[in-house]
Amino acid sequence: MASIIVATPKSNDANRIADTLKKHGMEQVSAVSLGADVLNAANNADYGIVICTKRLNDLSYRELVGYLPDFFEMILLDSGDEYTGDLEHVVRVILPFKYADLINTIEMLEEMLYRRVKKKFKKPKARSPEDEKTLRDAKELLMERNNMTEPESYRYIQKCSMDTGRSLVETAQMILMLNTDR
Repeated sequence: MASIIVATPKSNDANRIADTLKKHGMEQVSAVSLGADVLNAANNADYGIVICTKRLNDLSYRELVGYLPDFFEMILLDSGDEYTGDLEHVVRVILPFKYADLINTIEMLEEMLYRRVKKKFKKPKARSPEDEKTLRDAKELLMERNNMTEPESYRYIQKCSMDTGRSLVETAQMILMLNTDR
């Protein structure tokens, strides 16, 4: 679950928003009034959302968004006057807002962040040298017996792998087994 940091110049306002969010089932919610506190909390979290006004006691939202870690988004609580442009990772909510709108925006950003984080850390497993040799041998066998090029043989193994729901290495082992028995 994403960390939610509510930051307003008046700590009472931040606490009120944070308490309301907690009542709506959001667990990791904190309230602060300084940009330095936002950055400290953000650096101790995996990913999250900062809800803030245009100006905190020590930083503007523009400065703050530039210092936030990669997996953080910002919801800017804005009065609607003279917005000076769109910044990446900033979603604007016009004051006065309805809590239902704020909660929907938070949930949308949470889902988006979760997908980004999951995608970033989902890396394919490295193959062992034995697995690489098995794949190479299967490709060479297909190239020799079926007059395929290397990309064609690799694509054939990939397709068979997808069709059977097996890994590339398992498929390569099956190809080798079936073709060496003859």
